[in-house]
Amino acid sequence: MRELHETEEAPQKAFLIGIRDESMEDWEAESLTKELGSLAKTLGLNIVGYETVRIRGKNAQYGMGTGKADEITEAAKALDADCLVFDQDISPSQQRNWEELTGIPAIDRQEVIIQIFANRAKTREAELQIELAQLTHSLPRLTHKYIDLSRQRGGRYGTKGSGETKLELDRRTVQRRIHQLQEELLEVRKQRATQRKRRERVPIPSCALVGYTNAGKSSLLNGMTKAQVLVEDKLFATLDATTRRVEISKGQPILLTDTVGFIRRLPHELVDAFHSTLEEVTLADLLVQVLDASDPELDRHFDVTMTVIKELGAEKTPMILVLNKIDRIESPEGLDNLRHRYSDGVFVSALTGQGLDDLARRLDLRLSGPLYRFQFPPNRHDLVALLHRSGTVISEKYTDTHIDIEARVGERLLGTLKEWLQEPPLGSL
Repeated sequence: MRELHETEEAPQKAFLIGIRDESMEDWEAESLTKELGSLAKTLGLNIVGYETVRIRGKNAQYGMGTGKADEITEAAKALDADCLVFDQDISPSQQRNWEELTGIPAIDRQEVIIQIFANRAKTREAELQIELAQLTHSLPRLTHKYIDLSRQRGGRYGTKGSGETKLELDRRTVQRRIHQLQEELLEVRKQRATQRKRRERVPIPSCALVGYTNAGKSSLLNGMTKAQVLVEDKLFATLDATTRRVEISKGQPILLTDTVGFIRRLPHELVDAFHSTLEEVTLADLLVQVLDASDPELDRHFDVTMTVIKELGAEKTPMILVLNKIDRIESPEGLDNLRHRYSDGVFVSALTGQGLDDLARRLDLRLSGPLYRFQFPPNRHDLVALLHRSGTVISEKYTDTHIDIEARVGERLLGTLKEWLQEPPLGSL
């Protein structure tokens, strides 16, 4: 009887190269190298070696001196590496120079992230956005030796087959396809805007979960709403904005939206392509920034998220800070230290449910708003129902001439009901 053997291709072997210039501190170089390793593993690459190169000035040919380039080439050959992965961006000409020198593909951090996004695209909108980002990135690189990841275990590369398909497209064809994708995405965004308008007809407060990739945003959404959003302990497990309705207190529903994770040096092509997804951040009534409390890079991840929020123009949106994964912190002293440093944060574990009730109360406090008194005509039961759906009703009294209601409401709902507002806020939370 003939013996059966595994026929799947072995993972591509990658040699990682970190670039450190004179402006970069040791800790930053180490942090970026570690993150590049996580990105490479998420992509399915097998890391066989890495080296951090210190440079004093820019070199147009390789980004470093020719002597160092030769050393890296020999090291990669000795380890039988299938590709080089650079932590910093390399220009199309440098990419071609490296591939001519080594005979193997050379990719940078941007391309790694784009390929990860390609592997994880599930919806039509995400696939369109990813293909647009891929083609925009590849346009000046049509002679680049793309890594064929289509046969890698557990995934695919892109939405149109392997990366080598790009070599078959000339510049004009790529430009036409980019234009076509932009038009298709415009239609998708119109549909998303229509859906958003439907939600806004009933003024339910909206919250966007934001934060560094793999901080546990999807787990938190599942824990708060009992949704079944995909959760993986990998970078960029979520690409599509997922919105769920949840009641955080009696009569106070909110819309909670999971968004794509942030990361240092996120490629501009992806920021542009994922405009509609990131738009959920700019339109939210409240941001919930989720941090991985167990990650030693916690402070830097907070800074990166705040920088991206500012770039999106959402820095003035109210925010609640949530430190997730406290179940992974074994030391009580370590947790106490975090509580001291992030004294305004809510400490939770989406996995065990610890702290989720505290988070719901904090959301209620921020979104319910002050206490107002409204007086409706006796036949406007639709307005009473609206208050019950979208506010927090404290009391209601029916007479022959009107309906008196005291309720806590947010600014959006207050604007809808201002015609029936009787007096200034009765109190605050």
